[in-house]
Formats: sequence, C-alpha cells, structure tokens
Amino acid sequence: MTESEFLALAEHTLTGIEAALERASNDSDLDVECSRSGNVLEVEFIDNGTKIIINSQAPMQEIWVAARSGGFHYKRENDQWINTRDQSELYASLSRMVSEQGGVKLVLSPAA
Repeated sequence: MTESEFLALAEHTLTGIEAALERASNDSDLDVECSRSGNVLEVEFIDNGTKIIINSQAPMQEIWVAARSGGFHYKRENDQWINTRDQSELYASLSRMVSEQGGVKLVLSPAA
C-alpha cells in the first residue's frame, strides 16, 4: 500500500472510531469525550479520567493504541487491522478496552 493509500485508510478508520464512540455516548451510559488533533484521536472517559489514545503511524503503516491495558500496534491484513503480537482485530480489541475503561458493554465495528 502506498503512503497516500495508508493515510486515507487511517483517516477513515480514526473518523469511524470517533463517530462510533460519539454514537455510543449518545445512545448509552458511556460518558466519553473524543478529540482529534491530526492523526491522533484521544478518547477521555469522563467518569474516571482515563484515556485511550489512537493514532496512525505512517512510517510503519500501523494504527497504535495506548490504553490502561497497554500499548498495541495494528497492521492492515486482509482488510482488517490486526494486532502485530496476538493477531486480535482492532475493533474487537477497542470494544474490550472501551468496555473495561468506560464500564459499559460496547461493541464497535468498522464504518462502512
């Protein structure tokens, strides 16, 4: 994948995650605030002050996630973002992380 293809895909991914979290915040008891600065999406959990930081790393063509449970790198494989260590999928992992930190069961899925 070229750098411009990666950047477009990463932007689409971050925008989709942000939109899904904002919908979840409106439709459930999840209380988060999302903010974007370039390639960085910061998700703050209002109830406990914790954060999840999601950002794209163009040189490695990866999406990086920093959460209370640790730091994770996801690379594009077969139309999915796959963890470079344990092969878990980005949206499944984010669902778990957000549920743990936010105290609300949530399932995120890729935007169409």
